[in-house]
Amino acid sequence: MTSALPELYIAFDVEADGPIPGPYSMLSFGMAVAGKPELNFYTELQPISDDFDEKALAVSGLSREKLKAEAPSPEDAMREAAKWINELRKIGRPVFLAAPAVWDGMFIHWYFMNFTGKSPFSPTGAGIDLRSYWMGYTDCEWKESRKVQIMETLEIDLPHTHHAGEDARELATVFEKLLNSRKL
Repeated sequence: MTSALPELYIAFDVEADGPIPGPYSMLSFGMAVAGKPELNFYTELQPISDDFDEKALAVSGLSREKLKAEAPSPEDAMREAAKWINELRKIGRPVFLAAPAVWDGMFIHWYFMNFTGKSPFSPTGAGIDLRSYWMGYTDCEWKESRKVQIMETLEIDLPHTHHAGEDARELATVFEKLLNSRKL
């Protein structure tokens, strides 16, 4: 009897220049596999529209002009991301993870569907939301499930930089520690 491959929790972080994909652009995203810090991916993307929210753009510190000139097209970036995710299937089953999954998942799923025609996760873009997971694990209320509070409880001291690659690694570390704390 062969054993099934383990699940690989792929933490995502997205930086965008507005509240929704389509009218606004995902400017960068990062992925990191919980428990496997050497497995990570980061890309920036060319903006897909001229619309942007100044406050949202300021969060990432990215330059739309520089991205237009130097970043890969959304098609190329999403194709490379899907290839990276699908390569992971050799060692495990990729599972989407975000905090919050509604925000990051909305952009990632929309971009995969719009620029590659399918999501490497599922037709619905389903995945794990850290806050919901924490609520189930601790029986707390939503207001007590912010990532900052989770990190304090798990005694994790990492900066949240709003660099999508770094923040994806931060989330992967948080989820790994959370999974390991269940085994104590």
